[in-house]
Amino acid sequence: MVKMNRRTFVAASSAFAGALALPGFSRAQDYKESAFLQSQVDGGALPPVAERLPQVPLVITPTERAGQQGGDWRHALVGGGSLSMVVRYQGYEPLVRYTPDWSGLTPNVAESYEVNADATEYTFHLRPGMKWSDGAPYTTADVQFWYEDIYLNEDVSMGGFSWWWADGKVAELEVIDDVTFKVKFAAPNGFFIHQLAWARQDHLTQAPRHYLERFHKKYNPDADALAREAGLESWIALFQRENGLDDDNVFFQNSRRPTLMAWMWQSAPGENTEQAIAVRNPYYFKVDTQGTQLPYFDRVVYQMVADPEVLLLKTLQGEIDMMDQYICTPANKPVLFDGQESGNFGFYTLTETAANVMVFQLNLNHTDATKNALFNTRDFRQALSVAVDRQALIDAVFVGQGAPAQACIRPGDPLYNERLATQHTEYDPDAANALLDTLVPEKDGEGYRLDAEGRRLTIIFELDQTRTTFIDMMQLVVPMFQAVGIDAQVRSMDRSLWETRVRNGREFDATCHQFGANSGIAAMLDARYFVPFNSNCLYAPGWSLYYSEPDNEQAIEPPAEIKAQQDLYRDLLGTADPEQQNAKMAQLLEAAADQFLVFGVSLPADGYGIVKNDMVNVTKTMPNSFGWPTPAPTRPEQFFKA
Repeated sequence: MVKMNRRTFVAASSAFAGALALPGFSRAQDYKESAFLQSQVDGGALPPVAERLPQVPLVITPTERAGQQGGDWRHALVGGGSLSMVVRYQGYEPLVRYTPDWSGLTPNVAESYEVNADATEYTFHLRPGMKWSDGAPYTTADVQFWYEDIYLNEDVSMGGFSWWWADGKVAELEVIDDVTFKVKFAAPNGFFIHQLAWARQDHLTQAPRHYLERFHKKYNPDADALAREAGLESWIALFQRENGLDDDNVFFQNSRRPTLMAWMWQSAPGENTEQAIAVRNPYYFKVDTQGTQLPYFDRVVYQMVADPEVLLLKTLQGEIDMMDQYICTPANKPVLFDGQESGNFGFYTLTETAANVMVFQLNLNHTDATKNALFNTRDFRQALSVAVDRQALIDAVFVGQGAPAQACIRPGDPLYNERLATQHTEYDPDAANALLDTLVPEKDGEGYRLDAEGRRLTIIFELDQTRTTFIDMMQLVVPMFQAVGIDAQVRSMDRSLWETRVRNGREFDATCHQFGANSGIAAMLDARYFVPFNSNCLYAPGWSLYYSEPDNEQAIEPPAEIKAQQDLYRDLLGTADPEQQNAKMAQLLEAAADQFLVFGVSLPADGYGIVKNDMVNVTKTMPNSFGWPTPAPTRPEQFFKA
């Protein structure tokens, strides 16, 4: 987990920048050409590897040993839904990235960076000679294009990016030369560099100007006609499709757009219903300590599978090289353990960083006024919380691993708040009934409570069907809610429909999810259960939008105590001093305990993943996080098969 303060990561940047000389070789001919690309080089379609690399490539010291290029890295995508999984394998190349052990930050696309004393000015130095996957130069022109023509352009901007703001003003971009630029803030922004390292939040490395400007009316007067040819109404729709930065499902479905990532799409998800294939980027900017251009794997191949059960079968048959999502549940571990020999795989450990194994989230911005009023009553949420027998869920679904807890900070962390963690976790259906009797006392003939309009009080929990542990837990929870007179129901659905109905909708009753963060700076960056501030705060989509875009017609002005919480969070993110950061976060957590916006089940025990026995350089223990997009910071570009 990240623990570095500002002064530490500046020093780390400088030290790293001074250690980039390639050990053991210095001439261009010492770089090793890929057999996968040799025919293109011989035919003149590609220049030699030394001409494809930047002047100062990033040297990666392999985790175990240097490897050889070649072969396929075999994965799977489940259900045709969210492609955020791709981020975890081939989509993490920000200017500055998290270290493999999440102890700090290190330059990546940027050769180096500096931060001034009060964290109001960040200076980045790009790598001279660096190129996109099609050979076009990557320079500050691409950075400026994103800033001016995407982010600040009201026609195409999707909004958000609160980390680019301080003191109510957006940061200024100053381009110094082709490889140097500054980001200047009106007030301290102590977390800006950490935000850039967070998964898929650094769009400065993902907007190739030379490709995108032909879809932008500022650069192409015929962009509307181009859009109509593509069956779209205007250049704006076409540009947003080709750009895709604000939607993983769009961004990772475009094989035409050049990239800086280790692998580039040959056939993107959605372009083929059976599999997606990414091939090595000939201009990738990293080499190993022997001068071999990375990545080692020539291809990443994703099978498209219908559901987790199919994925489990393929894993047991040895068809998956590495996986921790969807199938690596406590319930499946005995099956996977028994299948190690036949599937030729072993395990790695995931240190859990999520705030809870499952978080119940009532829609506090429901379009139904009666439900909205009830869901916004703290006593109602408390009643549902104490109606849940958490130990029964832990015993049945997690094989006894865990202890009842709300979405919270992990014990032992300096930010741990015992009241937030433990309140309303006791199983007490009598107390639940007593609270509900004061709020919804009337019942129908079957014992279900009636709301203020005389309707049966039905709460439908809409779930992503790929999250099988949620479904397993809800099978036990539904009777618990029904026992106190709540007509609880579960509606599971394809991930893409869940994204539409829940993340982007307002008419759902409730959902369950997890993630967030349970310690340190990560919890400050992903405080989703403590303050509504982004689209991951599924319990309050309107309030979250108000945080970033108060003038948006879809935004809902929160009550005073929530607005105060949002103001405190802005203040926290604008604070550069680590001690003040901790003090403000502690204050925010105390207020979150007062508000009790969501309720959980248990802090997660450590998890696991499976990895084929012939895979080399895979870290045996790693954090499990969305923001530190497991396993991407462990550098998949240096994975290979022996």
